[in-house]
Amino acid sequence: MSCTAADLSEVELFQLLDETELAELALVIDSHSVSAGDVIFHAGDLGDALYIVRSGEVELYVKDTTGQKIVLTSIARNELFGELSMLDSRPRSATARALVDSELLLLDRDDLLLLFKKQPDSALNMLAAMSSMLRKVDRLLQTRVSRNVNEEMEEKLPALQRVADWIAWFSGSMPFLILNGVWFAVWISINVFPLGIYQFDPFPFGLLTMIVSLEAIFLSCFVLISQNRQAAKDKIRADIEYDVNIKAELEVAELHEKVDHIHEQMLSKFSDVEKLVKALPHD
Repeated sequence: MSCTAADLSEVELFQLLDETELAELALVIDSHSVSAGDVIFHAGDLGDALYIVRSGEVELYVKDTTGQKIVLTSIARNELFGELSMLDSRPRSATARALVDSELLLLDRDDLLLLFKKQPDSALNMLAAMSSMLRKVDRLLQTRVSRNVNEEMEEKLPALQRVADWIAWFSGSMPFLILNGVWFAVWISINVFPLGIYQFDPFPFGLLTMIVSLEAIFLSCFVLISQNRQAAKDKIRADIEYDVNIKAELEVAELHEKVDHIHEQMLSKFSDVEKLVKALPHD
């Protein structure tokens, strides 16, 4: 289906052009049809053209470090996409896929320069479209950014848990061992040797035994509480390591996919060159 000046007049990027300029531009713009589910381009592909949705709908998405699909935006009728790679000649930053059967208009770099020469103000429309896309990405990142889980656990830690952690730490230290040793020695000395002090707990030291038993019970509870929290932190650490492993695996798989894609492109180009060479006249 050929492109007409009436089609271009509905696109915001071309609204500053007059009918003659629209007609001239319509002659050099290509039209391309895609079916639902077709990938228009992959992230990492080189591209020198932007696309305008004439009809249908296209989604742009990337994959995060765990391989999950992140939909950046959906491109509706008369909206453009793919302009970044055309402007900076760098690989595509996202993958574009048709959600429904769609009709696309292709505008390459030369066509865009022609447009800017005829109507420089149209560059502002493209900048506005790119700004809108960046704002959508900013909002998406704000909703997906998560803080360090360990830091959040520390912030949400109740006072009792903090006390339990400190007691568990102190009970396993040398000062605690020395303090208990001095306490036992003083207690036993007072209740065994005639020091002129009332012996309130004579041998076999029933009161001391009860106090030490209660101390052991409470200390074991505090240690278990602290160990449970440490187990939760270890689980988080294991999850992070798992995510890192998944990321590495996905990056390797993505490299394989890119190599295969480049191999297919090279074979296609070699085939075209071979056909061109065969078509050349031979002396």
